[in-house]
Amino acid sequence: MTGTRSGTASSSRSGAPGTTVADVLVLGGGPAGRALAAACAEAGLRTTLADPAPERAWTATYCAWPEELPPHLPTEMVATRPEAVAVLPGGGTRALGPYAVLDTAGLRAHLDARLAGVTVLPGRATADDVRPDGHRYRVRLHPPGRRGGSGGPGDGGAPRDDTARVVDTARVVDAALVVDATGAPSRLRPGPAGGTEQTAWGVVVDERAAAPVVGPGEAVFMDWRSPGPHRPGWTDWPTFLYAVPYGDGTVLLEETSLARRPGLGLPELRDRLAARLAGAGVDVPDAAPVERVRFPVDTPRGPRHPVGFGAATPLVHPATGFSVAPALGLAPRLAAELARHLPHDPAAATTAARRLLWPRSARAVHRLRRHGLRTVLEMPPRLVPDFFDAFFAGRSGRAFLTGRDDLTGTLAGMAGVFRAAPPPVRAHMLRSAAAFHSKGR
Repeated sequence: MTGTRSGTASSSRSGAPGTTVADVLVLGGGPAGRALAAACAEAGLRTTLADPAPERAWTATYCAWPEELPPHLPTEMVATRPEAVAVLPGGGTRALGPYAVLDTAGLRAHLDARLAGVTVLPGRATADDVRPDGHRYRVRLHPPGRRGGSGGPGDGGAPRDDTARVVDTARVVDAALVVDATGAPSRLRPGPAGGTEQTAWGVVVDERAAAPVVGPGEAVFMDWRSPGPHRPGWTDWPTFLYAVPYGDGTVLLEETSLARRPGLGLPELRDRLAARLAGAGVDVPDAAPVERVRFPVDTPRGPRHPVGFGAATPLVHPATGFSVAPALGLAPRLAAELARHLPHDPAAATTAARRLLWPRSARAVHRLRRHGLRTVLEMPPRLVPDFFDAFFAGRSGRAFLTGRDDLTGTLAGMAGVFRAAPPPVRAHMLRSAAAFHSKGR
């Protein structure tokens, strides 16, 4: 990879032949992993980044609320800044304010340009490959293979079918600290099958073709209108249209299941999207690019080590699936904390990372967000659109979508939803609140 080192890092600590010695090993080469690896190297740490496919382009769509983007991110990393709206079941709209669609290729190039001081190795590891070795860790990296899998928002968002050419044999990294940035689900602690997932099926079309469902300068965050008459084989779980412009004359149109246990199948989402767009008069070319989405949204916080980061932390917001902007903002702060203690005191570095990523306010917000997700999951499907009508009734709903450590804003957002909700939704929210446990992961 241009601008990166490969091979064995120099170190005063001697390693066996074929062993790379590092202060920090970052597992996972998506936006979170690359941002942290670059920041660690810039902080003076010997840093190794393990990426299953270092040369593969990113294809995921990354969006954010502008207030969550870090100030150090170059403005050109935002491809477009549309105004977000929500469309209600009856067809009315609610303005949600500014939105940001990131330039995926530009973000990748920006992060790659900062990897000059990072040793980039092709490979992946599982939990069994991370072994304590005194006060350090020995991690066995397996070269890229051709195993299938589904991508996650923290591992680059690319499908995990790792078709990159095998360029190296298995090797060992001797690291003072290991960071899990392998995405959601984490490769180091995969969740149980059948968990709560967000799933979606999307197509990319010309913005003129998309005009019947999304206007100029607009992003449709949720369109809760029915995709069409119920068809045999469809579930009763509600889905919505998500429509965002890329800023290059094309638009992503995506049928989305916000959260379901287990996740709604992609074939049904594909059929619903086709029915919705046909009914709206949107012509989709046969060769239109397709985006497939599937990742968990109800992940508990992980162990202290390896240090989780990005979607593996998890930074994923259960109501939006967003995690990239918080990760980009936290990366330099986390690197600075690690540099205070490494390489001499890995235990102190691990503790400092935990305190930075999960202060008391962030832990409380995480529990409240997971509670909100469970409230929706347990709600009768017919009430879900009404719940989101209340959610977007005022500006307080946006507070719930941002600020991972903003406990006051999160509580205000939840209270605003309750005040705006119709009686059946309120009754369900009260029953759910009665079962809420303030402690947990």
